[in-house]
Amino acid sequence: MRKRSTVAAIDVGSTKVAVIVGGVTEHGDTRILGVGVAPAAGLSRGVIDNIQSARESVDVAVEKAEQACGMRILSAVVGVSGGHIASQNNRGIIAIPDRSRPISADDRSRVLESAGQISIPTNRQVLHVIPRGYWVEGTDPVSDPVGMYGGRLDAETHIVTGAVSAIQNLTKCVEGAGVQVDDVVLESVASATSVLQEQERLQGVAMVDIGGSTTSIAVYEEGAVTHTACLPIAGSHLTHDLARVLRCPWESAEEVKCRYGAAYASPEMANETVEIQAFGTQTQKAVSLLHVCEILQARSEEILEMVALELKRAGYLDRLAAGLVLTGGSSQLRGLADVAEARLGIPARVGRPHGYSGLSDLIGTPAYATAVGLVEYALQGRQRPLESLTTGFEPASSGGFFRRLASLGRALMPQ
Repeated sequence: MRKRSTVAAIDVGSTKVAVIVGGVTEHGDTRILGVGVAPAAGLSRGVIDNIQSARESVDVAVEKAEQACGMRILSAVVGVSGGHIASQNNRGIIAIPDRSRPISADDRSRVLESAGQISIPTNRQVLHVIPRGYWVEGTDPVSDPVGMYGGRLDAETHIVTGAVSAIQNLTKCVEGAGVQVDDVVLESVASATSVLQEQERLQGVAMVDIGGSTTSIAVYEEGAVTHTACLPIAGSHLTHDLARVLRCPWESAEEVKCRYGAAYASPEMANETVEIQAFGTQTQKAVSLLHVCEILQARSEEILEMVALELKRAGYLDRLAAGLVLTGGSSQLRGLADVAEARLGIPARVGRPHGYSGLSDLIGTPAYATAVGLVEYALQGRQRPLESLTTGFEPASSGGFFRRLASLGRALMPQ
């Protein structure tokens, strides 16, 4: 049996930090080896606003994942999101000097480098340069030009950029917990890796990841990503609306939303009530389930309308044959996909991570789509050679002592 290639992924979300360790079996399948989850702290709208609190959350989640998989995590791929993310498509062209020889892998690299050349401010950095397609002599697009003949090669790429400060804060937060960052991956692309089907990518689909405080969008057309965006509205706004209108603690509003809530209100709910905690002299009070769902429906429709506006602005709303795939923790709100179909007039479904084995009962929900996608993205070799990623683990016999020692060393080193 050959040695497994193993990676760790860290999803630093607004409500939870999830650390997942995955490997490739001898049959080439992805297997989840360990999971660690901790409540998130120090984040607002997808970016870190208190690095100390965020680092402590990452540290707890990493230790839990280490205990679960029996290995110490020294490095990981990390997901990034937030309103600072921007994207654009760009085209590059190169000449092939010798038409008698086939196009080589070096030519492919040259044209991708040309297509990845864009002018950005000094306070931003490029996260991804994702190939969208190639053209030889301006003919129909091809998936891989290597081995073909022609005098000109074109390529189109999808380029994702982010704010240097936000990415640096995220990196320092993870490294402060004793884990080296192998790569930073856009969370919407990672989620799409774990929830989308190949036919959806080909026909045109929008992956909508509704998280705690942000909603990430990734549009795929003809098999490749063509548009990404991040909206500053998500599940926490649903909870906030309930807490404010019902005048109840945040925790009580979150529990009501998850246990009884729905994205639609129907007359049958009028006779049902739910008990919630209350402020003032009453410790408990009964509220109408219909009222609860009316509040959730209003905000759910607003989120979906903002998604539709973004897709319409980018010119893709009418080109999505496969419609929407909703994922993320807030996509589990009952009836959300039905409301999306009714409001937007396109197909919609809730996407769960697939294509892996192990611990499916624990992470088989939309809330873990990003974390599982980060593992699958890295294992597919899109980030760097797997051999360099397997060095990020050691036997866990010494526990977290050396990781905390490394964390202390980094804190003392001059920057």
